Amino acid sequence: MNGRLLPACGLYAITPDTSDTPSLLARCRLLLHCAHPPALLQYRNKCLPPPERQAQARAVQALCRAANVPFIVNDSLALALALEADGLHLGQEDGDFAAARAALGAQRILGATCHDSCQLAQQAAESGADYLAFGAFFPSASKPAARRASVDVLRTARARFPHLPLVAIGGITAENAAPLLDAGAHWLAVIRDLFEADNIAERAAQYAAIFAAE
Repeated sequence: MNGRLLPACGLYAITPDTSDTPSLLARCRLLLHCAHPPALLQYRNKCLPPPERQAQARAVQALCRAANVPFIVNDSLALALALEADGLHLGQEDGDFAAARAALGAQRILGATCHDSCQLAQQAAESGADYLAFGAFFPSASKPAARRASVDVLRTARARFPHLPLVAIGGITAENAAPLLDAGAHWLAVIRDLFEADNIAERAAQYAAIFAAE
């Protein structure tokens, strides 16, 4: 477990793939400075070449720092280290978890994609992951081919890994999120339902109400 104090629960915002940096920054600014900002924000971009991606990520990171929201980099250990990000999220094909833990050091966050498998979660936990992400629980536009997970995996993981936060991801909306919290998720990872909302602040408030009701 790293030395950072992780939020106990909350919204885990993940940026959408876009080359329109001004629009992305405007949406991030609205989210980070609304009445109910996310617990964490992950920078994810699969469409930009590395130099542009680093520049975009650095701009998002600056907004996160100003709002005191932990900034997590998706997939790239090199980018996380270059930016001195607060943490890194790795998928199962994105590198060795133990090596990433060693490179990041004890003070940075390391998250792991575990799909629908507590076995993968066990391996990630043993390698130093600070949180475990499961999904997709619903059809996901960002990962349409992602295999689906049952809410039962959250119940099993909550009992098996009581010391680690669990993240639910994949097609989550404010309308379908509550059962995931009931099953054991601590954080809800959301892309489209948040960043494509007509009113980002109102959508964030809806998620805050869901957490408050649990």
